[in-house]
Amino acid sequence: QVQPVESGGGTVQAGGSLRLTCASSGRTFITFVMAWFRQAPGKEREFVAALDWGGHNTNYADSAKGRFTISRDNAKNEVYLQMNSLKPEDTAVYYCAARASSFISTFSDSYDYWGKGTQVTVSE
Repeated sequence: QVQPVESGGGTVQAGGSLRLTCASSGRTFITFVMAWFRQAPGKEREFVAALDWGGHNTNYADSAKGRFTISRDNAKNEVYLQMNSLKPEDTAVYYCAARASSFISTFSDSYDYWGKGTQVTVSE
């Protein structure tokens, strides 16, 4: 069983940076596509970024391009989301998700395992 566990959330001022980490408390997710989604209050969960098992193929939401970077360290069984130039509209709960497939998807229904989320708050 793959069980993603997120960490690294917090409160930061606009323009600041945060690095989120996703680790597996169970089976390794080295062969899984990994992704980050987020959900703001009153809004639907939305795709942020994803990468394949080798870390060579990535996909970003338009809102994340140029500011966020997804990466993974398979030796450590961890996935990261480096977020720079944060904006108040980035405020949300960020979720790590794992997909038992070789192909990246931007659809939340395509992912098999989910973490409980970590809160990111960006103040003005």
